[in-house]
Amino acid sequence: MELKIKIDEIRKLMEIETPELPKYATQIINLANQNAQATRPRVVGQMSELIKEFTGRTLQEWEEWYIKKHPEAIDTATQKILEMLDNFKEVINQIDENMVRQWVRDLVIVKTFIGLRFQEAILKKIADKFGTDYRFATPEEESKGIDGYIGNIPVSLKPITYKQKEMLPEEIEVDIIYYEKQKNGLKITIQKNLEERLKQL
Repeated sequence: MELKIKIDEIRKLMEIETPELPKYATQIINLANQNAQATRPRVVGQMSELIKEFTGRTLQEWEEWYIKKHPEAIDTATQKILEMLDNFKEVINQIDENMVRQWVRDLVIVKTFIGLRFQEAILKKIADKFGTDYRFATPEEESKGIDGYIGNIPVSLKPITYKQKEMLPEEIEVDIIYYEKQKNGLKITIQKNLEERLKQL
């Protein structure tokens, strides 16, 4: 048997009031907080550790205990969020239809294309690094697990998770370059033996 309790229900069960805020206020404050990093451990303490130290039972006891430990935290976090909201207010009046259209186009067209076609960026980046050229594999070469060539060296491009698979679904006889998608781009890993051969191109 499985039971799920939503956060609003937990509040009701524990008789804890929910702040009444206007529509969208929570999302805006949350976004401002993320940008300002106002509730990070360095500002408010490591909450998961603090709650373990706390020996009381009630919300009031917890609040009093916490404020003794971090007397400035709530005020500091509040001010950081307010400063970020001021920044939001300043920029929101500058956002017009053209700006929104640019943002939507970049998300829907550009970022989708980059997400699907980043293999070329990897080949080009490595070729530039080692002062050589690159090309995509032909369909016949692709059937052998080759994604492209850097100089005259055939390579396969695989996500880093491919390394962790116990049983690889295909036998690839060429050098594998691993990539990892990160928040702000790609992390590329070139094996040592391939790096040495690329240096000789």
